[in-house]
Amino acid sequence: MFRIPSILPWLFPQLTWRIKTNEKELFLTFDDGPVPGPTEFVLDTLKKYNAKATFFCIGDNIQKHSAIFKRTVEEGHAIGNHTFNHIKGWGTSTEKYLANVELCSVEISNQYSVIGNQLPVTDHRLPNTTYQPPLTSHHLPLLTNLFRPPYGRIRTKQIKALKSEYRIIMWDVLTSDYSRSLSPEKCLAGSIKATRPGSIIVFHDSLKAEKNMTYALPRFLDHFSKLGYSFHSAYLEPQNLKS
Repeated sequence: MFRIPSILPWLFPQLTWRIKTNEKELFLTFDDGPVPGPTEFVLDTLKKYNAKATFFCIGDNIQKHSAIFKRTVEEGHAIGNHTFNHIKGWGTSTEKYLANVELCSVEISNQYSVIGNQLPVTDHRLPNTTYQPPLTSHHLPLLTNLFRPPYGRIRTKQIKALKSEYRIIMWDVLTSDYSRSLSPEKCLAGSIKATRPGSIIVFHDSLKAEKNMTYALPRFLDHFSKLGYSFHSAYLEPQNLKS
């Protein structure tokens, strides 16, 4: 199963499953990084195809691999919260779940603060000079208001608690690149067949998914590039979101 059952958006309309568009646009997402090796492969591949994506990051991985996180941000990709420890919403109390989401949010904000203070920005009022911009709240939405529940498992009470602060991004196409029983060729073929304009596609920048992902991702991008598609992050204004 590569495309989600059509009943899910109907049952959970408060979640984002697909992006409304009349153009040949696809919305790439990557879960579970940053991880040395897979994430760097993804970034190199996206750059080759001039593609942007949203990376749903685990807070603990951000903390461990901050240099890769920094590169992801600097190369213009959106960042989403994927909890600090990749916990399942099912079987986890809402209080504990929200606390873990907040830990990840704090880690993202802390890292982005460091990155923002390191990046010189040209001040066009003073030619040939740069300044270090102060970190203000308008820098953060691209990084912090997107959330994806690990495994897609989240309870209604948790959704209600999060939706005022986060836009919960699910998916239209699950590549299943993490599946050990799925060959790289079938991963690619199934993902291509399930994809349509506006699809939110899930790959994984993880060691478990590395074999299938490194085979499928460049071929997926090549296939849809030749068909005239462009690739974007899932960060769009609310009126452009489609269940």
